[in-house]
Amino acid sequence: MSKGGLGSVLDLVALAPAVRARLGRAALLGVLGGIGAVVGHLCAAFAVGALLSGNRSDITAWTVGALAALVTAFAARCLAEHLAHEASYSLEVVLRGRIADALAGMPLGEVQRLGSGRIKKIMQDDVKSLHNVVADALPFVGSGIAQPLAALLALGAVQWRLLLAVLLVLPIAMVCLSLLSRDYTQQRERYNQANESVNAAVVEFVQGMPIVRTFDDGQGSFRRFSTAVGEFTESVAGWLATSRASGLLTRLFIVPLPTLLLIAATAVPMRAAGWISDTDLLLGLLIGALPIEAVAPLMHLANHINDSKAGAVRITELLGAPALPEPEHPRQPEGSAVTLHNVTFRYAADRGRPALDGIDLDIPAGTVCALVGPSGSGKSTVARLIPRFHDVELGSVCIGGVDVRKIGSEDLLRHIALVFQEPFLVTGTVAENIRLARPDATDAEVRAAAAAAAAHEFITRELPDGYDTQVGERGGLLSGGQRQRITIARAILSDAPIVILDEATAFADPESEAAIQQAIARLTHGRTVLIIAHRLNTIVDADQIVVLDGGRVAERGRHAELVAAGGRYAQLWARHEQAARWGLTTDRETVR
Repeated sequence: MSKGGLGSVLDLVALAPAVRARLGRAALLGVLGGIGAVVGHLCAAFAVGALLSGNRSDITAWTVGALAALVTAFAARCLAEHLAHEASYSLEVVLRGRIADALAGMPLGEVQRLGSGRIKKIMQDDVKSLHNVVADALPFVGSGIAQPLAALLALGAVQWRLLLAVLLVLPIAMVCLSLLSRDYTQQRERYNQANESVNAAVVEFVQGMPIVRTFDDGQGSFRRFSTAVGEFTESVAGWLATSRASGLLTRLFIVPLPTLLLIAATAVPMRAAGWISDTDLLLGLLIGALPIEAVAPLMHLANHINDSKAGAVRITELLGAPALPEPEHPRQPEGSAVTLHNVTFRYAADRGRPALDGIDLDIPAGTVCALVGPSGSGKSTVARLIPRFHDVELGSVCIGGVDVRKIGSEDLLRHIALVFQEPFLVTGTVAENIRLARPDATDAEVRAAAAAAAAHEFITRELPDGYDTQVGERGGLLSGGQRQRITIARAILSDAPIVILDEATAFADPESEAAIQQAIARLTHGRTVLIIAHRLNTIVDADQIVVLDGGRVAERGRHAELVAAGGRYAQLWARHEQAARWGLTTDRETVR
């Protein structure tokens, strides 16, 4: 059993004192169960010995003692397992709560870096993988240690010659335990990677079914799926081949029969020679195999620990991840102006060129600033530094003249409304999604925000239950335009003085786009606005346009000035106009 693996599990258990106390009681009950089993078998041996010797006066006492001890052992083990399983489920609740708290305190950029898939795996699968260890560990350990020791002591006290016979088997059992409990790290890693590849191939094959059927009739995707399954099969076969020898040894020796045969082979001649009594012989046969029987659960426990070790380490790392530093003496912004001064920033995974390099940006309160530039130029990075998804490496980001690092995170986010390209809704009703911005908002305020976002009409006329309509997972029961207007209503309800827009109409149809543009106009009126623009026609009236290229400011000014300058923006504008003229003639020739 890996100390690191078990140590990680015990570290997690220590986070829940109530769980730890229940597990302690389960361990004590496991010890009681192990000792009770030995006492019960011991009394049974003496009862049979009394029967064979004709000493009827002792039969009843030994029989009652055997029954009482075995019933006590059974009840203790059942109660130990019950307490341990209860503790395990309670630990899952505690850990998921701790993980949620850790995620809530982490920088939002770090949460995005981890990704929904990894976070889901940690919160669901990794926490669940601890169940078998926590539910079985202490009862198994308690009985697995107490039962062999009690059995060996009983044999030594009654007949030391039989103890020597049993001790001959224990070294073999310990070798088998050591072999079977080894953590085959490389094989396990290969198995996990192959398993993830199969899952990814299945998701691709199912989710991409329309494309698959249209273009490759499933052959290409099915081939990838078949390859993934083949690699998975090879990983399983390799793991089984590596562990085959230890498995065979276990099946041969970690069972009662070999021990019983050895005891019989040594005890029968001893009885014939008069060295031991009939009762001694029965005692050896009844409790001699108990130490070996206790080893098997410990081997299963070792496998459970190895299975959960990686998950326990991932949970521990996430819980130990540094939280977003909060200011000791938080300050309130004095206004809604946004300023970036000499900002340099690079992502943790990128050791090369910084994502932003010496950026200076001044957005006066109540003005509109548009960020344009090619993909990877740093537009989204700027937008995410303002609400402090990350902290800058050099320089400062200020709101109302105050560095965002000196503003409490909750106050900071209350000053900023975010509307992204892909609108995100949580599972629930329309009203609940709008009210996320302000949980104490009245129904009238929710409806007013929806009306300002051009959403009230479709909510009341097109949705079956109006504001009580369920939006589905990630808003999947609504159209893209409907989802976007609900997110804008949410931003309007927040009444934040700063608005960050990431091309909110990028995927809208023409009818929805007109409604969304009206909603954005109401949302941004009188506020400080930062727009990440992909379609340049939407920002021609911006108070300033900042062109980013390679993480640096290439140009800045108003639309007409930048077009006349003939620089980077003028090139982008020319390409935009060229794309806008794209179309098909009646004879299917491309018009440019």
